[in-house]
Amino acid sequence: MSASPFAVDGVFWRKVAELGARHLPEWAVRRAPAVVGAAAAVLLPDARTTVRQNIRLIRGDDGRSSLDDAAAVVQTFAAYAGCLAEVLATGSKNAGTPDVVLVGRRNLDRAVELKKGIIVATIHTGGWELVGPLLAGYRNCELVMVMEGERDERAREIQDRARRASGLSVVHVGEDPLSSLPLLRHLREENTVALQVDRVLPGMRSIDVRLLSGPFKMPVGPLRLAQVSGAPLVPIFSARTGYRRYVVQAHAPIVIERRAQDADLERAGQKIADAISDFLREHPTQWFRFKE
Repeated sequence: MSASPFAVDGVFWRKVAELGARHLPEWAVRRAPAVVGAAAAVLLPDARTTVRQNIRLIRGDDGRSSLDDAAAVVQTFAAYAGCLAEVLATGSKNAGTPDVVLVGRRNLDRAVELKKGIIVATIHTGGWELVGPLLAGYRNCELVMVMEGERDERAREIQDRARRASGLSVVHVGEDPLSSLPLLRHLREENTVALQVDRVLPGMRSIDVRLLSGPFKMPVGPLRLAQVSGAPLVPIFSARTGYRRYVVQAHAPIVIERRAQDADLERAGQKIADAISDFLREHPTQWFRFKE
């Protein structure tokens, strides 16, 4: 069932966000996400509970109070609102080039040197709509992002339009990307495919890994794609550190042999999970995982 137009993720509020990001004064676009984040944390109890669980999973039992957790929850919602505003402002008077710090550039160079394309394993964190095109420009290639679709297609199209304007091509899970987009050919032309690995949709095959201090299920599709294509799989994560400021962390490339067994895929998945754990511990309020 599609979402109501007036649902939180419906087309009405997405249009409001787009209008605000494009037409409000720049100072308002800079400061509004903190207010929006606080309001969302109050008005969305299910998402608030999930984010609090994420924060506690990341931090572990470090003795912080419930007030510290609440502040981190608000910061997470505010960071998401800031990222959304910045991408929806694309092409308007409030648009601007983000300031991106790339950590692990040599890891990305090593993957490029293999000349087999790159599969990026990433998660729901800040800035892919803005950072992705910059990575494509760095490599002088086309980058396609495979993402989960939204309930409201009209709301999704608003954000996809901004993504396309920024130079990012998007394919949504559920649109049968392996048939609608020739991903293997895309990789053989030494381009890049990015896939999010921190959520498993119904009916999607997965493997079991340990993320942070607990068990976690990771989709096996990106690992199988790396196995079939021969393209290195590079964990790359981004975090919003301020207004139009981002840091991108590229980890060592993972190569999966064509004859790899299930145990080999599990080891590769665990390497990705370990990289995710390290990143989230450094940026605990950047995991935009609002539902299980």
